Amino acid sequence: MAKVVDCYVERTAARLLRSLKGSGGAIPLHRIQFSQTIIQYLLDKKLVQIKNTGHGFLLAVVEKF
Repeated sequence: MAKVVDCYVERTAARLLRSLKGSGGAIPLHRIQFSQTIIQYLLDKKLVQIKNTGHGFLLAVVEKF
């Protein structure tokens, strides 16, 4: 049986992804007001990645070429 993802999670993840793209592609992780479930959903889909800057962590959109 396929894993069912809640429509709420998909819509909220799309909102977070749009806000990431609108802010230059990266946001400091501590400033994100979305739940861990939403962030993990985008990480699992390989749409975003976590980058360690040495001064904190950024949630960044994965660049696809």
